[in-house]
Amino acid sequence: MAEVKLYDTTLRDGSQMEGINFSVQDKLQIAQKLDELGVSYIEGGWPGSNPKDVSFFERARKLSLRKAKICAFGSTRKADISPENDKNLRLLVEAESPVITIFGKSWTLHVTEALRTTRDENLHMIDDSIRYLKKAGRTVFYDAEHFFDGYKQDSDYTIKTIQAAFEAGADGVILCDTNGGTLPFEVENIFQKIIPLFPPNLEIGIHAHNDSGVAVANSLVAVRQGANQIQGTINGFGERCGNANLCSIIPNLSLKMGVPVLTSEEMEKLTDISRFIDELANMRPNDFQPYVGKSAFTHKGGIHASAILREPHTYEHVVPEVVGNQRRILISEQSGRSNVLFRAREIGIDLDPKDPRIVSLIQEVKDAESYGYQYEGADASFELLLRKMLGETINYFDLDGFRVIVEKRGEEDVVTEATVKLRVGEQVSHTAAEGDGPVHALDNALRKALETLYPQLKKIRLNDYKVRVLNEKDATAAKIRVLIQSTDGSHIWGTVGVSTDIIEASWEALVDSIKYGLWQKEKKKT
Repeated sequence: MAEVKLYDTTLRDGSQMEGINFSVQDKLQIAQKLDELGVSYIEGGWPGSNPKDVSFFERARKLSLRKAKICAFGSTRKADISPENDKNLRLLVEAESPVITIFGKSWTLHVTEALRTTRDENLHMIDDSIRYLKKAGRTVFYDAEHFFDGYKQDSDYTIKTIQAAFEAGADGVILCDTNGGTLPFEVENIFQKIIPLFPPNLEIGIHAHNDSGVAVANSLVAVRQGANQIQGTINGFGERCGNANLCSIIPNLSLKMGVPVLTSEEMEKLTDISRFIDELANMRPNDFQPYVGKSAFTHKGGIHASAILREPHTYEHVVPEVVGNQRRILISEQSGRSNVLFRAREIGIDLDPKDPRIVSLIQEVKDAESYGYQYEGADASFELLLRKMLGETINYFDLDGFRVIVEKRGEEDVVTEATVKLRVGEQVSHTAAEGDGPVHALDNALRKALETLYPQLKKIRLNDYKVRVLNEKDATAAKIRVLIQSTDGSHIWGTVGVSTDIIEASWEALVDSIKYGLWQKEKKKT
């Protein structure tokens, strides 16, 4: 099979996704990461559309890219004017990117209704624009917008549009499923008819949208039929339902279809880059995304965990490390002996599979989860429970009591104060602190009471706080589960608390968090 090149449009098409707004600096950082990943082309934006994209192309000239080429994106000239007088075409040239991609109309509906011009003029617009850009010394790709819809309505004219692009000197022709409504069997049939019309040195690509949920499948089918360029975005970002997801396409091509679009070292960066771009886009990562999602190689059922420990291939279609991901075994009410053994091994405890304490631990976990606890996101609480069951004591202080006062007077702001009384050995500490709400006040009071004795606590901070009502039908008497995520700057851990009182549940999770953090600090010293 011929070489297949990856064309990333995260910075242009991906940025049109609802909720995403990349800064110029974001786009430059993403471009650098995409180059590290090993894509061939990075579409940076439309220089004629906004000042931000103009700035990006100015600064992108200074990027040191090892492989990727930056592409500017735009449209064919407007109807009834020359390319020399078309402002958008001039801006494309002035962007000074080595590659320019322009789109034109392939569907007669758009020619007559959107452009309000004739079929012949549309063909001239394609021809003139590409010749103008080629004369400027650029590599030029032609995106045949709405190609599949146009083909299904009038295949003869649609083919004329891409032939016009080829005859004008386009270096590549990309068939676009712009509305995302084409299904894989249709893509297969149409590519079978298009591929023989052009020489093998021309890049024939596909640009698929995911409105029917098959953008990845359509891209893979196109490659099977001879496409040698795939356009897509990281994490499937894009307008409406998104674009073809390169995070799925890349490993499917390389690992399943024998098309090595990246080296093995490059593909190991895929998960990291997926999460990096989510972070810059301020989007919550999709844990269930194939290959790169946090849950992609996560096992919860006891039978699954047992089989995975013996032979990972039993419940994993690829090795997680090849895409930079990792295997996770969860502890839950569905856990078995294998789950506990795996998690214990992860934290450095080599248990005998026949150890009778394992049965007790499993039962305690199941009883706790029946009450409302959840250890999937509370790794630290589980480890504290495990070590307690094994007879290891991790107890830096004992609670004598706490009190929280929330006061509201007239139109004044709410004032919250927490008082805690702790015992560290024979020493009693009784402190009070204010905070932005009861949990923050409790956290402040707890730290105030302990930081003199445990100065390392200053490096531990609350990272995230989640509350879930477990049995809504009980209304204000319902159980509350609190999940807290904490960090010391280099390590992140989760703890859990459950009660019908949100303050008590929060206190439990806070105490576990601090005890675990202190224990980790102490362990590093030894």
